[in-house]
Amino acid sequence: MRTLIIGVDSGTQSTKALVVNARTGQVLGKSSAAYDLIPNLPTGAKEQHPRDWIRATTKAIKAALKQAKAEAGEVVAMGVSGQQHGFVPLDQHGEVIRPAKLWCDTATAEECREITASLGGQKNAIAALGNAVLPGFTASKILWLKKHEPKNFAKLATVLLPHDYLNFWLTGEATMEFGDASGTALLDVRKRKWCSAALKAIDANLAGKLPRLIASDEPAGLLCAATAKVLGLEPGILVSAGGGDNMMGAIGTGNTRPGIVTASFGTSGTIYACADKPVVDPTGEIAAFCDSTNRWLPLLCTMNVTVATEMVRQDFGYDFKQFDAAAARVPAGADGLLLLPYLEGERTPNVPDGTGAMIGINPRTFSADHYCRAAMEGVTLGMNYGLRRLAQLGVPAKQIRATGGGANSKFWRQLMADIFNAEVVTLKVSEGAAYGAVLQALWCWRLQRGEKVRIEDITDSLVTLNQAETSAPKKAAVAVYRELQELQDDLSKSLRGVFAKHRKLLAGRA
Repeated sequence: MRTLIIGVDSGTQSTKALVVNARTGQVLGKSSAAYDLIPNLPTGAKEQHPRDWIRATTKAIKAALKQAKAEAGEVVAMGVSGQQHGFVPLDQHGEVIRPAKLWCDTATAEECREITASLGGQKNAIAALGNAVLPGFTASKILWLKKHEPKNFAKLATVLLPHDYLNFWLTGEATMEFGDASGTALLDVRKRKWCSAALKAIDANLAGKLPRLIASDEPAGLLCAATAKVLGLEPGILVSAGGGDNMMGAIGTGNTRPGIVTASFGTSGTIYACADKPVVDPTGEIAAFCDSTNRWLPLLCTMNVTVATEMVRQDFGYDFKQFDAAAARVPAGADGLLLLPYLEGERTPNVPDGTGAMIGINPRTFSADHYCRAAMEGVTLGMNYGLRRLAQLGVPAKQIRATGGGANSKFWRQLMADIFNAEVVTLKVSEGAAYGAVLQALWCWRLQRGEKVRIEDITDSLVTLNQAETSAPKKAAVAVYRELQELQDDLSKSLRGVFAKHRKLLAGRA
């Protein structure tokens, strides 16, 4: 009989599931199920119904098990990766009170300012937490609920993150793992303990509403009978701690020791590295997260990557190959057409009022080809802003392990290498977060069996690079993008006051 592990990645657009052979690391079955954001919400608000995650998880797991021709008794463990920072409020009966506010919700900028002020300003907030209090994080969403929906806040008994909620559905246990917890802006990442000052800045009773904190190698619990019946599995299967999608993506790309950098090109863009000690940015631009291997994960996040390229691609009616071909017909730098891709606000740099802005429009550049190239370049330059900040904090990148939808494009991988000025490689298993959930679950299961095994032992043996998809930087293009980077940075700084005025103007007309 085979020994199988299930990995789940619950994202903003879909949930993926993998069924993997625990001995070889081979993916035997995979599937996904899509869902949408709740439509017609106010500007900046981004929400989803947690019940949609459960439906998608159920559908994806069943389909992946069917593809793997798996028997229920073969599955020994499972792990969950989830989109970070989302706020899932539960009442005393464990029922969801209202839809979850997501990581990309930028409607809580005022609450961030209030929490930061309560902590004595940004410098003191970073000293207390290791991170600035940003709209993407969970803390401000809780205060938003208290201020804007006091009746719902009065019902609040438990605060969970998206992956915690799925673990709760699987096990009946409410827990929160250090890595995902560090993205709440409630955890002191240096001590891995809740920050009492941050909790009190939101509500005097908030500490009693937070779940039990667990280490990355601890199980969240065992699969309960009711959920096992829904999934067609046997109850009692080990469910690992799981973690945020970035923490699981690090594991799934073999980023489990210092010196490796992962870049994820999805709806949002993230770049992160493994560190043996906290990497705290005094400016608050780089997140000083814990990882999901009991280390730390310095991370930058930009909110606008494929959300921008997909908008352009779909508007011109291109498929992916046509989109790449159009961008390739234009030289590096798009003849001066430059996109500032803050379509949904921005997190790194922190510009919650931002919108998309483009300069360099003239008769020569007003073409589909130029717009395709500018979109791809603009979002990658946006990520490079944070990558350069990581280097300033002592985390340089010589090799980037690319994952996410953008990494599937050969043309885009070359563009990444040129803008990042680093070698870009991909992985044979492209579903980094779901595969990371598998590997963490395997680690936890083996530890529970009494084995003395490190997570890096597992990733070294099971994570394989796709050598045929390696891209090296080209000197001429590197030089072009170095100048373009400075221009985008200057454009971002000069427009921040304009963005704020624009937001007020739109709010006044609402």
